[in-house]
Amino acid sequence: MAGVLITGRRPTATPSTRMPFFSRLCARWHHSSFSRGYMLDRRQVLKLAGAAVGVASVPAIAVAAQQVGSPTGPSGSEAVPGAVPGSRRFDLTAPSEMLLREVRLNETRVLQSFGFDNARRHVFFVQLVDGGRRLPGETRTYSGDERSANGDLCVTRMDLSGNILGTMYLRGFGHGVQIGVESTDAGSFLWTETASVASQDSTGNYTGWGSRLARFAFANGSVLTPDSPALTQHRLEDGVDRTTVTVDPTHQRLAVRCRVNGTFRYRLYDLAAFTSGGRTTLADVPQPADLQPGHPDTFQGFASFGSHLYLLAGTQYGKDGSVEGTGNTFITCVDWNSGAVVEQELTKAGYSLPYREPEGMAIQIPDPAAPQAARLCSGFASVTSDTDARKRASIYYKETLV
Repeated sequence: MAGVLITGRRPTATPSTRMPFFSRLCARWHHSSFSRGYMLDRRQVLKLAGAAVGVASVPAIAVAAQQVGSPTGPSGSEAVPGAVPGSRRFDLTAPSEMLLREVRLNETRVLQSFGFDNARRHVFFVQLVDGGRRLPGETRTYSGDERSANGDLCVTRMDLSGNILGTMYLRGFGHGVQIGVESTDAGSFLWTETASVASQDSTGNYTGWGSRLARFAFANGSVLTPDSPALTQHRLEDGVDRTTVTVDPTHQRLAVRCRVNGTFRYRLYDLAAFTSGGRTTLADVPQPADLQPGHPDTFQGFASFGSHLYLLAGTQYGKDGSVEGTGNTFITCVDWNSGAVVEQELTKAGYSLPYREPEGMAIQIPDPAAPQAARLCSGFASVTSDTDARKRASIYYKETLV
């Protein structure tokens, strides 16, 4: 099928040839808690936990003209041979340097991911909204568990000295697994997951995960929902969920992580083409097995630079064999063209941070005039102290290319 753009406008009359498609969308919208502007309570979460489509309301659809080269793509462990021009890769054995350490964000929960507007020298962090906070338009406060189930996020904009420059909130978007930032003359545009679907884990807790992608301009003080006119939704083919995204600012590409028939895959697109509705992939590779040798895999983020994909996995100290001072955080480099693992290394970046949980990756370009001189950045959450569980954020980077 063609790439699909979903804007914030409500549906207008459509040709009869599209009615079956719109009927399905309207049915999903009718049952959406977000379409009525409400938060999910626990009973609603139970009803929606197994839903295959986002609970967010679905606005008008514009079908893009560019046809998809491979409408569904592979669904197993095979890779689609790519034709991405070869590039140098980051040396994962090189030492890590500190960019930011233990900065306070707007919320007190762990950062989930981050991204850079390199032209403006800003960094954007994403967290789940704190429990007890009441946002504009809400009729009451909500607990942290409710925020997690609903997929409510806070975005903090910061300069590279650690000063907070603004915040905005995203209700019903997802977990914030990974975001991308696109720097334009019109401002900083964020790429995130959206249309959150609640899922229950083995402990009985609910987490909201995005089922589509969204692009929108950062606007200080604003609160967005999936059907806000300020954003554009982007979807892949039917049956794909858990969509997250990052931007390669040097090569102007968009990398998407998604779940296809229960298997996580990564797809690489031209940024401009994807934005306009194109869905032709430059590469399509499966997530490698064993992202943390000797430990259960806990995925934490990804980044793309040239012909290589980078994956971050690990847990905080004290969990799944993560020993203080060493940890179990690994970075894995994957060849976009073959899907082969090129390099995998344990990283001890920020080893002295208390708690130290890896969270998110991004590509930084210190000098926009030299976009090939990039940095591979990894985020880490830490606690304020042994007696203060409020979280802080740190970023470390590697910049040696081989």
